[in-house]
Amino acid sequence: MAADVVGYSRLMGEDEAGTLAALKAHREDLIGPKIAEHGGRIVKLIGDGILAEFGSVVAAVQSAVEIQQAMAERNGGVPVERRIDFRVGINLGDVIVEGDDIYGDGVNIAARLEGLAEPGGICVAQNVYNQVKGKVDTAFEDLGEREVKNIAEPLRVYQLKFAAPGSQSGSTPSAALPLPDKPSIAVLPFTNMSGDPEQEYFSDGISEDVITELSHFRSLFVIARNSAFTYKRRAVNVRDVGRELGVQYVVEGSVRKAGNRVRITAQLVEAATGKHLWAERFDHELDDIFAVQDAVTQAIVAALPGRLDEAAVDRARHKPTESLTAYDFLLRGKWRRNIGGESDPEARALFEKAIEIDPRCAPAHAWVAFFHAYGVFRWGVPGDAALSRAQAHIEQALAIEGNDAFIHSIASQIYQFQGRHDLAQSHSERALALNPNDPEVVFSRAFVLAYFDDPKAGIELVEKAMRRDPRCPELYQEALFDAHYLARDYEKAIEAFMRWGDPPPHMYAELAACYVQAGRMEDARAAAAEFERLRPEGYDFAEVARVHGQMCLRPEDREHWLEGYRKAGLLV
Repeated sequence: MAADVVGYSRLMGEDEAGTLAALKAHREDLIGPKIAEHGGRIVKLIGDGILAEFGSVVAAVQSAVEIQQAMAERNGGVPVERRIDFRVGINLGDVIVEGDDIYGDGVNIAARLEGLAEPGGICVAQNVYNQVKGKVDTAFEDLGEREVKNIAEPLRVYQLKFAAPGSQSGSTPSAALPLPDKPSIAVLPFTNMSGDPEQEYFSDGISEDVITELSHFRSLFVIARNSAFTYKRRAVNVRDVGRELGVQYVVEGSVRKAGNRVRITAQLVEAATGKHLWAERFDHELDDIFAVQDAVTQAIVAALPGRLDEAAVDRARHKPTESLTAYDFLLRGKWRRNIGGESDPEARALFEKAIEIDPRCAPAHAWVAFFHAYGVFRWGVPGDAALSRAQAHIEQALAIEGNDAFIHSIASQIYQFQGRHDLAQSHSERALALNPNDPEVVFSRAFVLAYFDDPKAGIELVEKAMRRDPRCPELYQEALFDAHYLARDYEKAIEAFMRWGDPPPHMYAELAACYVQAGRMEDARAAAAEFERLRPEGYDFAEVARVHGQMCLRPEDREHWLEGYRKAGLLV
């Protein structure tokens, strides 16, 4: 059995004393005792490497599985970049004994197998597989024949598939999503290494910005933020991430912010093999944070196999603001919105603070516009006044930054709420042309299609977007619901609603209208009652229905909503 530490040189370069102490503890407390427990002996230790021999191949495999399971448990609370992960290779073969040492092809093959294993994984030769199959509680994956250095014949290699500690045996893994026909990538939430939970917003914001920047490249398939962030604070196996999200590559990293300095580490991993393709550390003054983000993003894209469009890699990126303090508030606002939703007053206050500090912070203007506009539906505030304030902010955002997809998507929604359909159409088209991967962009374009004259095209667009965001389809349920309703396919609209985890109150009114049109009056009354129970005090539903109606281009669609509301008893 041969084993070594993944990324040992990098770990030593970052913290030599800490790495040596951790490695010593793992060897003395875990690896040595486990090998001895299964009748083996450690032949030698070379740097980060371990060579052991066993009298039984079954014992060798069982020992390796228990070591890797225990290491996964030990690494559970350790930041990604500080974990000590072992790779293990096991071979069955003759050796040359010289004193306490062993040599020969049997040893060399074990070392080559170890190099093929993923972090935390075990690879074995075919003769090992033939001896232990059915005798150990683990499954095997045939990796096929592999050419390896200094071994004349190709090796047939098997990878062990074993359960992590605490997992339920016999549980069915989630089905693997098919890989897209272009390079696909998921950026996992970067770990906050600042030692201060209050800095969580900063590491989250950096992760989101990397996702956004990568999504600009048409040659990439980028998993949306909502799906990637379901792995936050979880010890994950990149192979599982790749299977569950249907991607070839995974980015992991961390952010440490201290005073006026920031350190960002990032690594690119091939999901199928766990192979580290690229890793880098970025140390900068906070005043240069946008250059850091550019460097991280460009390095990730440059590391991907296949020649990506160089013009896309090199194109200039427009940043939200050159004022770090305003940017800080912008990140805080986005973080609050992600956890508090569209009606979170603290999020809006943070965006307004960013504008106060830097009046040219275009994304903050767009977010404030968004909160004013959605206040009509979330709080039932007077529509004309709220939309007028929203329009003022979105026009400022467009004047400052006219080539930002997110800003155009918010503009599209505001103009649609106002019934200014030509502007809604043009801004949604512009947003989609600038960044077809942004969920907010897809959302706004799907609404335009649904409310104008092509709800089926809106449904198709949302369903494609849901493939890109498989872990958080709730973002798209409102667009799907409305598009199916306007296509007069009420049962599918109801199905979309039922997949929504926590719908806002006004959607129960829309559900009541849908049940009416489907002829399910008892369900319509129940949905209307739920809306009455949930709606905030002073909520003016007549005003909400008026704004909702003017979103429709076709008079028959407007009447279709209003008729449903009247028959559900929500309008006089």
